[in-house]
Amino acid sequence: MSKREIIDYILEINRGAKPEFLAQFPEKELDLYLEHLMEIDIEDIALCA
Repeated sequence: MSKREIIDYILEINRGAKPEFLAQFPEKELDLYLEHLMEIDIEDIALCA
């Protein structure tokens, strides 16, 4: 996945994030952050069920 794609996915989950801010980080750190956001999102869905 490209850096732009990672940022796009992050923005879908964290709507308050700014693309300009995220672009400052290396791709690896963005990927780790996306994984973290996805874990939280899945936990939220499980709690609502």
